[in-house]
Amino acid sequence: MAHRDRYGLPISTTSDEAASAYREGVDLMLAGWTGTAETLERALAADPDFALAHIARARVHAFYQQGDLARQKAALARELVDRRGTERERSHVETLALAIEGRLPEAIASTLKHVESWPRDAVVLSLPLGAFGLFAFSGMADHDRARFELCERVAHHYGEDWWFLTLYGWAMTENGDVAHGRGVTERGFDLRRANAHAAHAVLHAMFEDGSIEEADRLVDEWLPSYDRAGILHGHIRWHQALGALEHGDAARALAIYADVLQPSVTQAPPLNVVTDSASLLWRLSTYGHDVPNALWVEADAAAQKLFPKSSLSFADVHMALFAAATQNRDALAARLAVIEQRLAEGKLPAGSVVPAICRALAAFADEDYRACVQTLAPVLGEVVRIGGSHAQRELIEDTFIVALMRSGEVPRARALLDARLHRRPSLRDTRWQAAMA
Repeated sequence: MAHRDRYGLPISTTSDEAASAYREGVDLMLAGWTGTAETLERALAADPDFALAHIARARVHAFYQQGDLARQKAALARELVDRRGTERERSHVETLALAIEGRLPEAIASTLKHVESWPRDAVVLSLPLGAFGLFAFSGMADHDRARFELCERVAHHYGEDWWFLTLYGWAMTENGDVAHGRGVTERGFDLRRANAHAAHAVLHAMFEDGSIEEADRLVDEWLPSYDRAGILHGHIRWHQALGALEHGDAARALAIYADVLQPSVTQAPPLNVVTDSASLLWRLSTYGHDVPNALWVEADAAAQKLFPKSSLSFADVHMALFAAATQNRDALAARLAVIEQRLAEGKLPAGSVVPAICRALAAFADEDYRACVQTLAPVLGEVVRIGGSHAQRELIEDTFIVALMRSGEVPRARALLDARLHRRPSLRDTRWQAAMA
């Protein structure tokens, strides 16, 4: 009898051990859980010609920016699946390989075509759905809606599946239906508690509905079951640090940073290392708290090694935070020159919002708040195009609001805060409002 994955799709291996390890490894990957790589290696040891296991392992390499290894595995998977693989498996391997190679438009087109034929191929469906997924980094201004609509189209194929409910609920939350999204995500979380993506998605919903104390308790109660090496361990603590800042507790936020987010201690993937450290330190400083310069210098040095050249717009914006905070004008100018060149050549999917944000951040760090406001105001509606989540991108709006307050444009700042407070409660925003009264 042919082996199948957990979603009932045939998989081309004759080894019982390889099939079992592959199913387990995919579940671990979809849950953001530790042991993914080791479990997939077990599948490959049992069947070295198992193409799906090779491409899944390549994807884990890609998570950690191990580009050469990821591309080598992807190339081998292509070769193997041509020799021993079904039409679905060939399409599966090719779609993941395109994503690994950074060929985003082709990967998106291949994903959507694949899902039309095989909607229960969860590994392929996962590609566009996360905050760091294909849709988020495509430069689309409507990627929140696109994720939700894709999930809507395939929902009847999944039912009460723990993985799908996690991502479906998160898509609802990011698309503005927070109450419904939280409920759907929590259903998925209840079905499988060993699911870091579900814990993370629930934290996003709690951020959006203002449940800061509840989010803090969730992290304290759930996190001990999740190893520090987990792909989202540090980022989940990052959410807890944001909660501390809601209460104005800079000491706790800095303690969390020192414990799990500082580049010298974190075990997170490179993109999280850069974005979580830069954004938390920037928020601390922007909200009026003291940040030791040594923390900026250390994190910037690590970031320069991880992202020495312009790449993803989301990474570039966070590298601009480092350059601005450390007053490294040469580094910012060099990165901006490449960004502008990519923009001129039509190779910057997120568009002109990227250099505008970078310049605005530099102006803010130089205490030229009026220039920051003037640069950011025309592109605020386009910030979504850099990718990431609402919680991550809110840093840009926070910077804009503080720049308005510091440049004396109180009515504009108050209007933005009023709009945010109508959407969700925020102790920080309430304090800012009171300071302008």
